[in-house]
Amino acid sequence: MPVPPRLRQGLRDGVPFAAASFLLSFSFGAVATAAGVPPVAAVVMSAVVYAGSAQFASIAVLAAGGGVGSAVLAAALMNSRFLAMGVALGPSLPGGRLRRAVQGQAVVDSSWAMAARGDGTFDRTWLFGHSLAQYVCWVAGTALGVVGVGVDVQALGLDAVFPTFFLALLLAEVRTRSRVGLALAGAGLALALVPVAPPGVPVLAASAVALVGLRR
Repeated sequence: MPVPPRLRQGLRDGVPFAAASFLLSFSFGAVATAAGVPPVAAVVMSAVVYAGSAQFASIAVLAAGGGVGSAVLAAALMNSRFLAMGVALGPSLPGGRLRRAVQGQAVVDSSWAMAARGDGTFDRTWLFGHSLAQYVCWVAGTALGVVGVGVDVQALGLDAVFPTFFLALLLAEVRTRSRVGLALAGAGLALALVPVAPPGVPVLAASAVALVGLRR
């Protein structure tokens, strides 16, 4: 069965992003196991969740001593943006609600943004190819990261991936004065809670500030 041309193009265009995904997921696998997550669980998480920000958020909470519930909630807050992205993509997907929901699982930030045609519609076939290239490398990178026996997380600087990753996300989002204010408010609240709140709560509180800003 021939591969649709737009799917092939999406795969090719996704290669640079896939390479970056591989490096990031390798770091995730190494740091996750260093934080006490079983290797199989880390790989399954990458295969099922397939969302860097959510995975890093949950592992960061666990590494700080937080519970599974706090980690899941942190991941859900990080992934809440996909609700709005799914609403925008939905009309471009064929089939009923269930079929469209299944197709929507292929969405990641870069594929969603680059598949937009500019008229409110999306190139779904290209999006699938672009996301597929990243997915394969994301899972493979995690698998290699968890089996990297002898990998010194601190010596390689992999322990800096968490704060660096979130700082990159923040810099990409903070473009207006109001967003800078929200970022500072969230950071201030998190710092104030660190000495008195259970592990994971400061992260959730800072995320809640961002959600309030979004509502406004």
